[in-house]
Amino acid sequence: MLELYHSINSVCAQKIRLTLVEKGLSCTEHLMKLNGDQFDPAYLKLNPNGVVPTLIHDGKAITESSVILYYLDEVFPNPPLMPTDPLARTKVRLFNKLIDEYVHNSCMILTFATAFRPPLLRIPEAQRNAEFAKSPIKKRAEYKTDVVTHGLQSVYVAEALAHHRKLLAWIDEAVQNGPYLAGDSYSLAEAAVIPYLLRLELLRLSGLWADYPGVATWWARMRERPSSRSAIIERMTDKDWAPFRELAPDPWPEVQGLLQAA
Repeated sequence: MLELYHSINSVCAQKIRLTLVEKGLSCTEHLMKLNGDQFDPAYLKLNPNGVVPTLIHDGKAITESSVILYYLDEVFPNPPLMPTDPLARTKVRLFNKLIDEYVHNSCMILTFATAFRPPLLRIPEAQRNAEFAKSPIKKRAEYKTDVVTHGLQSVYVAEALAHHRKLLAWIDEAVQNGPYLAGDSYSLAEAAVIPYLLRLELLRLSGLWADYPGVATWWARMRERPSSRSAIIERMTDKDWAPFRELAPDPWPEVQGLLQAA
């Protein structure tokens, strides 16, 4: 039996839902609001970092989204989402490593500096920072505190943009050699990367790949893939869409200025 603790807009949870759909797997869902429920002592016993997703398989908890991806492919091998060629398998792992070490925090920085910032600024600063400080991952609290205070002028934003540009360059290079990121078929590289491209699009930052035509072509196909629509886009309620539909001011002009300055 599979259970998934997740939230709709969590990019890490979206990776897992994509993989479950691609493999035709069903699970019992525990939808979390991430309004403090992730720090509930009962949940922290499952996931000590207080983040989503957490996968429960036959009563055993598995955490960390990339680890969950590999676990699902090993335990439920059909259809396989890892290539057979060793170099292609390495490429899948490299995309996941880039995301884990650099892109994920960068995505959080850009999101909290733009879409999530306005409602957070309406909360008294001391209360807001106290909520951030509850995270067992103290660096996340530091990032959130700074980017909500300073927006796109945060000291962390330029590096976050650079990490995203590196991901886009990797995608562009990968699809010069085939239709997918690691060969001729959809893999765990796609499942890992798709949520981050969608997040850039929702933040009105798709201009970041204007210089990468391969990215645009790949993304157009991936966005319309049935799993992308059923696992992510069609799962979003009006409340999930709201931070992105109400995004103001448009962040792209300021981001363009930052890119030019860099």
